[in-house]
Amino acid sequence: MSHGPRSGLAAVSSALLAMSRHLEVRDVLKTIVASARELLDAHYAALGVPDDHGGFAQFVVDGVSDAQWKAIGPLPRQHGILAAMLHETSPVRLADVRKDPRFEGWPAAHPELSDFLGLPIRDGDEAIGALFLANKRRHPKEHHPEPGQAGDCGFTEEDEELLAILAQHAAIALTNARLYERSRELTIAEERSRLAHELHDAVSQKLFSLRLTAQAAARLVDRDPSRAKGELQQVAALAAEAADELRAAVVELRPAALDEDGLLATLRTQIQVLDRAHTARVTFASTGFRALPAAQEEALLRVAQEALHNALRHSGAGHVDVTVNRRGGGAVLRVTDDGGGFDPHSVHSAGRHLGLVSMRDRANGVGGTLTVESAPGKGTTIEMEVPGG
Repeated sequence: MSHGPRSGLAAVSSALLAMSRHLEVRDVLKTIVASARELLDAHYAALGVPDDHGGFAQFVVDGVSDAQWKAIGPLPRQHGILAAMLHETSPVRLADVRKDPRFEGWPAAHPELSDFLGLPIRDGDEAIGALFLANKRRHPKEHHPEPGQAGDCGFTEEDEELLAILAQHAAIALTNARLYERSRELTIAEERSRLAHELHDAVSQKLFSLRLTAQAAARLVDRDPSRAKGELQQVAALAAEAADELRAAVVELRPAALDEDGLLATLRTQIQVLDRAHTARVTFASTGFRALPAAQEEALLRVAQEALHNALRHSGAGHVDVTVNRRGGGAVLRVTDDGGGFDPHSVHSAGRHLGLVSMRDRANGVGGTLTVESAPGKGTTIEMEVPGG
């Protein structure tokens, strides 16, 4: 029976394949990073998934304590050697990352890194992440060339091969997560289309009633003026209702414009749409909220959307309430439903599990916190707090 890194990798590989089928992407990535650090005998390991705004949507580390990570500060931006790994086509081994021309430094609390191994995580030709290792452990009995000689990086070609296999597992997990997100977007598009038809039908019915009532008033003008007056008042009421429905069709169906309308207006509009589209009552209120930096408002909006999606699609709630209130210099978002609830510690729905992980990542990415309170039969409350900018 074989032992060592390759046999260990086989066990990790089997576990990752089983996990990937359940879309528990955050757990898969954490297992990959921890396994890479252990199998390749490194002090530090990390995996970054880029977002569309020059940062990282997810950044998983191993070998750094929670206290160290908190001291380092917010998630890193796409710069220096981190950004370079997203554009490479093959693994990169460096004897000292600090001497690489792409190196741009790190925060004061960041651990000192020397030898480095990194490679992109690819889906076809697209880089969807990057996997990094640093500070290979050097055993006393091993011979290492003098600094500057070829091969003085502690990581080896075999390490590259093992890391490439783990990167393939990361690609599977991330691709699965992206497919899930795209399926959700299709569901939202179908929901908007259905809502458009409902609004069209409602307006058509109002206009048909308006025409009939106007015709009745015209026939009554000469022989029964008082009844005609009542019919004309009904005409005015129907016209106002039709105008409201048309305004809803124009305003509520247009894409959300967070940068133009701000968080509260965007949330209010989307919640009005959801309230019309679902049998559940969906309400919104806000007290004392002050505008926040764009990244924080976007994170609050995306968490609210995910929480609403879960409540309306999975919980069977009759009422979902959303509030955004000021707290100190920041804000707190609460999404509460009276649905079936669940055990947050043993979530069996892969979709909801992925949603909770995504929400936590968004909160952490802007220096915020996310808490989930739920129990079977007791409904669910999701709260996200962000600091002031």
